[in-house]
Amino acid sequence: MVKADLENPKLVAIDVAVERRMALRAAGKKVVLTNGVFDLLHTGHLFYLQKARALGDALFIALNGDVSVRALKGPLRPVQSEEQRAYALAALACVDAVFFFNTPRLDTEIRALQPDVYCKAGDYTLEKLDPGERVALQGFGSRIEFMPFLAGFSTTALIAKIKAAGEI
Repeated sequence: MVKADLENPKLVAIDVAVERRMALRAAGKKVVLTNGVFDLLHTGHLFYLQKARALGDALFIALNGDVSVRALKGPLRPVQSEEQRAYALAALACVDAVFFFNTPRLDTEIRALQPDVYCKAGDYTLEKLDPGERVALQGFGSRIEFMPFLAGFSTTALIAKIKAAGEI
């Protein structure tokens, strides 16, 4: 078996993401930022990402690295490595850049990128946002948007369905 070479030009370091963001700002373009685990891409993710991208000229994704996912979701997650998840996200036309973060919160990256719009799925509210992230976003006037939540789609439910299908 040959190991796949997951060449991914949309996967960048945070400093490169900041450079791209500044170039877009200089060109008068709006940048949308979202973040998440995106462990097994499903219809809910795709719906959300397309809606988020429609709010600006470019969509940047801060992707929880494997260390961060294990801290959030437990030792059996992620199902796919950070490289695999980044590759899948980068294959989407609506995604312009992906970068990893392994910290519990995204406030440092938010301050560096200064997105015009920050999106979360509709299962979040302003009150559920981390206070440090919210302060960082509000500090430079980023618009905070909550995209419609497409009910019935979650990675946890998908994993359960796959497990059940394996037992048939």
